[in-house]
Amino acid sequence: MNGSRRTLVSFAVASVLFGGTFVAAKAGLDYFPPLLFVALRFDVASVVLIGYAVATTPREALLPRTRGDVVGIVATGIFAIGLTNALLFVGQQYATSAVGSIVFSLNPILTPVFAAVLLADDRLSARGSAGMILGLLGVGLVVSPDPANLLAGGFGKAILFAGAVSGALGSVLIRWADGELSSSVRTAWGLPLGAGLTHALSRAAGESVGAITWSGEALLALGYVGVFAGAIAYIAYFELLDTAGPIRANLVFYVVPVVATLGGWALLDETIAPTAVAGFLTIFAGFAVLGSQSVDATAVRRRVPGLRPNDPPVRTEPNGFESD
Repeated sequence: MNGSRRTLVSFAVASVLFGGTFVAAKAGLDYFPPLLFVALRFDVASVVLIGYAVATTPREALLPRTRGDVVGIVATGIFAIGLTNALLFVGQQYATSAVGSIVFSLNPILTPVFAAVLLADDRLSARGSAGMILGLLGVGLVVSPDPANLLAGGFGKAILFAGAVSGALGSVLIRWADGELSSSVRTAWGLPLGAGLTHALSRAAGESVGAITWSGEALLALGYVGVFAGAIAYIAYFELLDTAGPIRANLVFYVVPVVATLGGWALLDETIAPTAVAGFLTIFAGFAVLGSQSVDATAVRRRVPGLRPNDPPVRTEPNGFESD
């Protein structure tokens, strides 16, 4: 599988599996205390992903060897996974799935802010900014939350926003660390770190295993967020982070509401409003702006009279990004 196709597959897998997280999280919170739910999710995902990493990676490539490896593991476990999900699951107690997904969709907007400070080679151009804004507008149309719900419950939305900030910062720190570990091995190290953090937060908040109401639906929700939206989605997402960079990788959070809406239509007989269809098209337009290719300046010089082959090259930047 070539690089472009592999990136596309990773994007699709992460988008589809993350798309069910908000629904599964909202359902699971009826049975689990929020922080303990996250911690158990990471316990399940850790077992699956560690097994995958050990089975598919040479032994010598399993151990961190550089400072960048260690920083990447910490950024993965503490920020990109641990705090992000802890804040998401706590915030979901005070907001609907629709409102939660639209607040979390600020992640792609926040990522370029951190990238501008930490990454000299991964910044948004004016065209990229326009694509990001179009995508965010599309998310709003897809989710179409009740304005009263969107404006009310400021405490829960503040928690969700903090989670989006943590996720954006973590993804940029991973790229900044420039470690040598593969994405799956780095995530296999980071997940137990995130599990330890959320277990500690759960205990500090006074949560206990005795508060869990075990049922078939509870196990289904935990299995989904642990295995599918956990281990498998993390393999795809963090590989995408390494190959495409944090700004492009975090565009999955624009697709998540689309997947959730289509899933509700296909599986739960939910209707799709005309505004949602307009939102799909708007998100697509945003992606088209971000992904549009620059003009091949060399080809233009060959075809346009008056431009000689030895003229200074015209500087262009693909995909809505610009260098220093």
